[in-house]
Amino acid sequence: MQKLYWLVGRHSELDLTSKRILDVSVVKPIWICGIQLWGCTSKSNIEIIQRCQSIALRTIVAAYRYDKYDIIHRDLKMSSVQDEITRFACKYARRLELYTNTAAIQLHDNSQTLDDSND
Repeated sequence: MQKLYWLVGRHSELDLTSKRILDVSVVKPIWICGIQLWGCTSKSNIEIIQRCQSIALRTIVAAYRYDKYDIIHRDLKMSSVQDEITRFACKYARRLELYTNTAAIQLHDNSQTLDDSND
């Protein structure tokens, strides 16, 4: 974000819509990379990325120091990191259900592993 500050910072001449598009198209893909693996990470690691996203959004809207992050997210219609993790996990589960590879289906099917452990 420091490299983009001249473009999205407080003194930028871009309008808010352009700044939001820039965030969605440039910054968000950086922290989205590998998001499928974040479901098993600790809550503190997710909070670190959430703080970075919140700081980026605060910079984009030139919000005051004491403005709440959830209000900024709501006004910009941006989802939180945890919401994105949940969305990607659900999307992955739906794709796995439609997949025809039997080994992949067994990975997703927890009932078979429960039956095997009871034997």
